[in-house]
Amino acid sequence: MIHRIEPDGVFGLPELVSQVSVPAGLGLAFISGQVAWDEEGRVVGEGDHTAQAAQVARRIDRLLDALGAQRQDIVKETVYVVDHEPHLVPGILGALHGSPPPSSTLVGVAKLFAPEFLIEVECVVALPDGKQGFQR
Repeated sequence: MIHRIEPDGVFGLPELVSQVSVPAGLGLAFISGQVAWDEEGRVVGEGDHTAQAAQVARRIDRLLDALGAQRQDIVKETVYVVDHEPHLVPGILGALHGSPPPSSTLVGVAKLFAPEFLIEVECVVALPDGKQGFQR
């Protein structure tokens, strides 16, 4: 069985994508690609990679909270970056990472699903012992 979680306060498109999927018995949760939407679905930080990364981090924090997890529970992330340049990496990863940082892959891409988005991040989370990903 797979549980799908759509926490309050995290704008999404539940008819198209689940924010979080938690397969029973694996102790893992999968967070769908997060972009720089605010709670109302407005773009935050248009044109600014670091500002968008910070908003994505806030969204991920809310999703982690719904799972009873924290940033240090992220075991793998994939970061997609439009118009990637090496000098952007510290600002982007600095906004996203807790300590210690997770295993991470950064991929430069031509575009994401809408032109205003510069960053998208998906994560795999190890659920803390005894947690099943159902806190709200």
